[in-house]
Amino acid sequence: MVNDDHRFEPVIVHAPHAPKPAAVRFYFDADVLGLAKVVARLRADVTYPGDPGAFIRKRQRPACPITDTATDDVDWIPEVASRGWLIITRDSRIQHHPAEIEAVRSATARMVALDGKEAIGDWNQLEVLMSQWRGIESLLGEPAPFIYRATRTRLRAIPLG
Repeated sequence: MVNDDHRFEPVIVHAPHAPKPAAVRFYFDADVLGLAKVVARLRADVTYPGDPGAFIRKRQRPACPITDTATDDVDWIPEVASRGWLIITRDSRIQHHPAEIEAVRSATARMVALDGKEAIGDWNQLEVLMSQWRGIESLLGEPAPFIYRATRTRLRAIPLG
């Protein structure tokens, strides 16, 4: 910049502030990947397998440590649980899968399974998720391990036996 007596003065450009790190709280499983990508565009506290990270509302979400959507449950459930993240998945018959229930129990994980025919397809999954969102979010304060089933009208615990 040139002032009135023709001397140059430096122009000070303030660099934008570095974004604050996002606190991830929810992990969407690969079986709800379409839903995950929609929600993760809106919320910095959501991640999913293969998530490259994002800048959302002045927060920087890091890349997800689970990089492959084909990662076995026995591998990703303990990793996600160790971070304290609540798992969102789709499994209408989760109560009939003892290996998955045991993985949740042994990893001290928190899981919500979108349930029933009404949770097939991204749009229907979004409807179930939004219908139960406040209840799901309140589960962050509940002691692990647990599994809840979510439909449009109910959010109920599944006995871990």
